[in-house]
Amino acid sequence: MPLDCKFSVNELTTYRWTFDEDIYYAQKAGFDSIGLWRRKVNDFGEARAREMLDDTELSVSSLSWAGGFTGGDGRTLEESIRDALAAVGSAERLRAECLVVLAGGQNSHIRPHRNRLFRQGLDEMLMAAEVAGVTLAIKPMHASCAGEWTFLNTLEDALELVNLYPSPHLKLVYDVYHFPELADDPALVADLAPHLALVQLGDARVPHSAAQERCPLGQGVLPLWETVAALQYAGYNGCFDVELMGPEIEATDYQSLLTETYQALTAGVDAARQGGVQELAERTR
Repeated sequence: MPLDCKFSVNELTTYRWTFDEDIYYAQKAGFDSIGLWRRKVNDFGEARAREMLDDTELSVSSLSWAGGFTGGDGRTLEESIRDALAAVGSAERLRAECLVVLAGGQNSHIRPHRNRLFRQGLDEMLMAAEVAGVTLAIKPMHASCAGEWTFLNTLEDALELVNLYPSPHLKLVYDVYHFPELADDPALVADLAPHLALVQLGDARVPHSAAQERCPLGQGVLPLWETVAALQYAGYNGCFDVELMGPEIEATDYQSLLTETYQALTAGVDAARQGGVQELAERTR
């Protein structure tokens, strides 16, 4: 396993804060990186955001999100593509390690038409990303949470899609909240790890819900550290991005949340490193 992990906190976690508050307190808590949310970046001003980041040691783990090519948010395909191309430009200027892509929901389309809309949008987006040197990261979501966000509801479907494109600029986001059973399938871990641009961590006390109600890391029932160990053992050496949301998180004191989250990350990964490597080695022999 790598000796070091890169930890990021997503701006969705601190939903009520402004961009500059996110930057200041993420760095103060000890994070190496930050996952940017386009709405906050636009509200603050992209040029100002880049200048502020340049004054810190924070890298940008991701920019969220673009896509929605199936029209579930009321936009036409052409409008979604224009927005997606703008997002690629923003990701390049902000030096984001990846741009998160959501396919869009089923939206009453028959399956072939849904796939065709998504592939058309993705094809144009990927051409721009390759020129800009931006990595697109498609995010699948559990069906009970996906709604109009995405019709990609399994890791296997997402892997199948990425394998259709022989481009190093198209990868995946894995979110442990959506697919917490991953560590139980070493073969899937091995297949998935080389295609990952980002791993997102979020804990929960109850199963998946449409509201995606999460809780602070280590206070739920998800196998966070076993999953981290499995992915690192399989060769993933990218960023671990904390994305928390829901009523409990929104009511929390954000400054304390970031400090405690960073402490949970370091303790959890150290535990995974100490106890998980041998166990995983035995399981995968």
